[in-house]
Amino acid sequence: MIGAALLAFSAAALAAGGGGGSSGGANDDPVVVAAKAAIEKKDWAGAQAQLKQALAAKPNNADYHNLYAYSMRKGPNPDMDLVFKHYNEALRINPKHTGAHEYIGEAYLQVGDLAKAKEHLAALNKICFFGCEEYSDLKKDIAEYEASHKQ
Repeated sequence: MIGAALLAFSAAALAAGGGGGSSGGANDDPVVVAAKAAIEKKDWAGAQAQLKQALAAKPNNADYHNLYAYSMRKGPNPDMDLVFKHYNEALRINPKHTGAHEYIGEAYLQVGDLAKAKEHLAALNKICFFGCEEYSDLKKDIAEYEASHKQ
């Protein structure tokens, strides 16, 4: 009985923001599918163009903001102020967006702000009741950052 309840809770948690860092149902969204395909090819400009257009039509889509920020951050010469603006907008729309928490944590490491990265790791720890890939990935990135920045 308890096991069934835990499984049901886990499935609900995934639907609320897990499963690859989306906010639920995004795997069927053609914009997300196309953007992820461009990102997979490291076509940062292509992904950004698709997502920028999609955001003009749907500015309250957390997945679009998250992937737009990711594609900017990974591309050449990222405007980190704009990157943080879009990650924060994704989190404003969906505070439990696991992908946005992971990626903004990585962005904070990129600019040398370990404390802020750890804040997002703590948020993922609360959101991912049974653990999630985003938590594990950010925890690993923080450990690697700390190891490479020892005095």
